[in-house]
Amino acid sequence: MKAPTREALRRELEEEQQREQRVATRQSSMSEDAEKRRRIIGAPADELPLDVLVVVSKLKAYVKARSGMNTSDGVTDVLSAKLRKLCDAAIEVAQADGRKTVLDRDFK
Repeated sequence: MKAPTREALRRELEEEQQREQRVATRQSSMSEDAEKRRRIIGAPADELPLDVLVVVSKLKAYVKARSGMNTSDGVTDVLSAKLRKLCDAAIEVAQADGRKTVLDRDFK
């Protein structure tokens, strides 16, 4: 396998810079567009149910298997609150992209 020529390397570097610029432009315009298109869908936050969002038995089994430790019942409420915050942030990303489906990439 031969090394690329200087011209090929230069083109590749230019293409990479252009891709990075497009990504940066898209990200900045997405945040600006999100503010412009921001809309509230669903119930207000104070009307949402505060159900436990994790399977408690699975959580306790994982902690026990991983560390041999027990899990307090209070952990589920704290963990559910953190999951709600993560989900809220992912929902905002999906809305900013104009989608009605939350994807795995929205959690990054």
